[in-house]
Amino acid sequence: MQFDIKRLVRPNIEALKPYTSAKDEFSGQANVLLDANENSLGSPLTKWYNRYPDPYQKEVKEKLAFIKQIPPTQIFLGNGSDEVIDILLRTFCEPVMDNIIICPPTYPMYEVSAQINNIVIQYAPLLPDFQLNVAHIEQLVNEKTKMIWICSPNNPTGNSLDRIDIETILIHFKGLVIVDEAYINFSKQKSFVQSLQDFPNLVVLQTLSKAWGLAGIRLGMCFANESIIGYLNKVKAPYNISMVTQELALKALDEVGQVNDMIEHLVAMRIALAEVIASMPNVEKVFPSDTNFLMVKIPNATDLYHYLCQKGIVVRDRSNLLHCEDCLRITIGNEKENTMLVDAMATWIEQTFPN
Repeated sequence: MQFDIKRLVRPNIEALKPYTSAKDEFSGQANVLLDANENSLGSPLTKWYNRYPDPYQKEVKEKLAFIKQIPPTQIFLGNGSDEVIDILLRTFCEPVMDNIIICPPTYPMYEVSAQINNIVIQYAPLLPDFQLNVAHIEQLVNEKTKMIWICSPNNPTGNSLDRIDIETILIHFKGLVIVDEAYINFSKQKSFVQSLQDFPNLVVLQTLSKAWGLAGIRLGMCFANESIIGYLNKVKAPYNISMVTQELALKALDEVGQVNDMIEHLVAMRIALAEVIASMPNVEKVFPSDTNFLMVKIPNATDLYHYLCQKGIVVRDRSNLLHCEDCLRITIGNEKENTMLVDAMATWIEQTFPN
């Protein structure tokens, strides 16, 4: 099926002449910078922070391109994945007129960002086993459907979605298919980044917030074909990634080995914690997880949530979501935190379900 990006992009974005800085217009070696009204005397922090950052984060993208084995031109960086989600919607979806499809239970920012941008939302709920309902998705697609959002591994359920189902959607849908892989580093599943050459309508989201442990610097990654990335660059703010974030990202990306060690440790703790919780009385199910969290089903889960909060232990109550009744989402902590959690849960279960 022929993919036509110009059919998807909003006409005003196609016609948009984006903001340009002198960094866009001048490519040589500059010794005197008098173009951007920066403070030429420096700053209280360091002599470098008085200057605006690289608007296209070239060094970071080159390092990421080496790690991901794709061209830098297929990478877009956002102030967290949430900015990327918002820019995708603003670039390709006409408010009121166009629609997207999401598959709840899933990451809530797809819905929130669409509502902010006044985009129509269609819902194709996951099946009870938390897999895609491909037939329902196909039924919902119409001429105004611009995007299908898929989170895999999925938040809050923790499972990876069937790859063949995702590929089926990619093959048959004329719009963009966004696969959010925020938790892919914790999974044995193959990333879709290496499939970009096979699917021109594929957009893959990843982040440095989870496995890389850099939630505080806010750096989200988007991988797609060059034409899609080009439109995102037209729409983004001129300097959307700070110099501080770029510097810290460059340092972190040199530590792939350390990150892999952390991932291995977190996965081992996830397996151990899942076994302990599953063995507790009255725990109905600990769902399989390809992430750094567990979803746990237990009667009176909301009461347990409040009890844990009283003990200073904060988890997420997901009981109000489809197929997640009486479920808590629990992030894998360090050894001490996991022990505190287990002890508090054991006390609550003993008090709530006396023999």
